[in-house]
Amino acid sequence: MTKILFHLAFPVVDIPSTRDFYVDGLGCLSGRESPNSIILSLYGHQLVAHVIDNPVLNQQPGIYPRHFGLVFYSESNWMALLDRVQYKQIKFYQPPKVRFADTPLEHRTFFLSDHSGNLLEFKHYKFESAIFGETEYNQIGDTVCESNQNSKNYVRNDSGK
Repeated sequence: MTKILFHLAFPVVDIPSTRDFYVDGLGCLSGRESPNSIILSLYGHQLVAHVIDNPVLNQQPGIYPRHFGLVFYSESNWMALLDRVQYKQIKFYQPPKVRFADTPLEHRTFFLSDHSGNLLEFKHYKFESAIFGETEYNQIGDTVCESNQNSKNYVRNDSGK
């Protein structure tokens, strides 16, 4: 299969604060830029930030339903980004934690918020099979679906913010 890139366009309040957060903070590469847009490479995936007149800042009560980010296959790569975030003193929206400890869904995660209120999650699963598999479990995020009687349910382990 040929290489395929993920693309995401998202709203921002301005280009300078966007560049500061993504390029200087997270280490993204910057591509073309105009007064109203900037193209960014987030680990090889294309992000396009577009300035909007009426920003939609923090219209959701927590991390759901809208956020984006990366799933790291390598824990060392996840740790390297975490170290960079801490070194650059980027404020966490949700600090690093382990979700679903001692289950096949166990993963490390942290959330950031850019200056425009866009939420980003960065995570690493202990078991790669949890990324798209482990379908007998119904745990997704921080809530449990009670409709599947045969599934293994786990108690909510954080506030969901």
